[in-house]
Amino acid sequence: MIDYIMAFLVGGLICAVGQILMDFTPLSPAHVLVVFVTLGAILSGLGLYQPLIDLAGAGASVPLPGFGHTLVKGVIDEVNKSGALGILTGGLKATAAGITAAIVFGYIMALIFNPKPK
Repeated sequence: MIDYIMAFLVGGLICAVGQILMDFTPLSPAHVLVVFVTLGAILSGLGLYQPLIDLAGAGASVPLPGFGHTLVKGVIDEVNKSGALGILTGGLKATAAGITAAIVFGYIMALIFNPKPK
């Protein structure tokens, strides 16, 4: 039960920070997206994001900083296996399944619900 609470609190805090940034700064949603992914990548490179994922699970791995973490983790793992080529391939390999799922499920929802342009 505590795992669910921690996931909710950490994930909610990340989302609340994003909302505060959009409401009280001139940052657009695209800027906040870039800030969060970059922050997740930096924290992951410094070894600080994995403990947060260990604490909060999906509450830390699903939001945007988790994507940055996954990119960096993939690059580090692939560099250890393949050398310098891993710099180019690691992030793509690590995130390919998630990106593919988002595209496929988005397409399926578009077919089911028939979106209309505004």
